[in-house]
Amino acid sequence: MFRTLILMLFTFFFFHLHATGNITKYINMKYSYLSYIAIFIFAILTIVQAYVYLKELGEKETESHTCCDHDHDHDHENDKPFFKRIFVYAIFSFPLISGLFFPVATLDSNIVKSKGFSFKSMETADPYAQTQYLRPDSSVYYGKDGYDELMQKELEKYSSKEEVELTDDDYLKGMETLYNFPGEFLGDTISFDGFAFKGEAINERQMFVLRFGVIHCIADSGVFGMLVEFPEEVQIKNDQWLHVKGTLSSIYYQPFKSTIPVLKVKEWNQIEQPKDPYVYRK
Repeated sequence: MFRTLILMLFTFFFFHLHATGNITKYINMKYSYLSYIAIFIFAILTIVQAYVYLKELGEKETESHTCCDHDHDHDHENDKPFFKRIFVYAIFSFPLISGLFFPVATLDSNIVKSKGFSFKSMETADPYAQTQYLRPDSSVYYGKDGYDELMQKELEKYSSKEEVELTDDDYLKGMETLYNFPGEFLGDTISFDGFAFKGEAINERQMFVLRFGVIHCIADSGVFGMLVEFPEEVQIKNDQWLHVKGTLSSIYYQPFKSTIPVLKVKEWNQIEQPKDPYVYRK
């Protein structure tokens, strides 16, 4: 019975994620077909397990009339040690309880602080599991020639525009292009949305405007954006969402010991957090 219930709840859980739109908080929707497959598989397994349970229940009722048969044909589930069964059910119940009853948290500036903000990617043993900051880097997913060709195409696309407006759909590609070819865009007008993060800004007129980007799933997410400089001192708190527009310049940023792009803001306004605060690698 517990197996049937757990499988039924897993089916409902994945369906619930899609129905509420919360699935976007966990994975890149490019891979949403996998969760649809999971719903289908869990539904089939639920039906099969329910059939098996009802069949065994009917057999037990029939065999209960024969004492000897009842003594020798035990339920295999009950043959397992009690604590082992509890442990197994607890493992499968935990993701269901946390997923269905705990609120879905959105990554924010607190995550940036806790991971340690730096310009370079955090080094890990797996090159495909880098935690990236500021500058998107998709080169690990391509060969050198393929990546260079891709970046040249992106450069041609963005450099031909009078104004580079980064939307949800092209935020990561556009930001990666700006960082790879900053000299091509110096003095150009750039605009994008993101949340404020003060970090180790140089003065009170500067802060980072960032967005969390998801490559495959939330586990490999990074935080991407740019240092921005306002024409005057502003009182903006961390996690306040902004739309910024200005001209691209560069600055030597001492905490990173690197020259990085900086957006000289000409227009800005506070905005509501988007329904989907993350951006995805298309």
